[in-house]
Amino acid sequence: MNDQTKVTGVILAGGLARRMGLEQDKGLILFRERPMVTYALKAMEGVVDCVVINANRNIELYQRFGVPVISDAQLTFEGPLAGILSVMSTCETGVLMVMPCDSPLIQSSHLVQLKQALLTSNAEIAVAHDGVRLQPVFLALNTHLLESLQLFLSGGQRKIDVWLRQHTVVEVDFSEHAKVFLNINTVEELTTLEDI
Repeated sequence: MNDQTKVTGVILAGGLARRMGLEQDKGLILFRERPMVTYALKAMEGVVDCVVINANRNIELYQRFGVPVISDAQLTFEGPLAGILSVMSTCETGVLMVMPCDSPLIQSSHLVQLKQALLTSNAEIAVAHDGVRLQPVFLALNTHLLESLQLFLSGGQRKIDVWLRQHTVVEVDFSEHAKVFLNINTVEELTTLEDI
């Protein structure tokens, strides 16, 4: 039975990172001499009760960070919702906190805002908004949405913002901290972000 008061954190590292080059795995790329996934792990500290990494490659390398690694049910790289579903299917908490592995500027305080927005509203999902657009892979959501997500993906759909619109969502305003959502998709972006 789910413990409704507890939170599982998931760091999404399951993509192919096509723009980084075929051999690159974004969570393992060094940012200021540390693998990017370590920044996400640090941000989750004190915010969640347990944390897992969703990864579909380099499983043994990710396991070295000392947390469980869960792969997508279908290793066809279906996008972030597939990773969220895999973790939601196994977690035993009432809330799932989601963030990607490639946004090293995110801090614990930002995730706390998402969690508090979900817990203090009647919404099913809290999602970050940077003042211009949604940041749909920064989420806190109720795990009772498991069946809804299963149906959505089994119907061949993948777009996370489309699934979000099917539910009660509270948007969390991060317009004063929009830069924390800068993520790294190319080697050039990595260099630029390191210089900030």
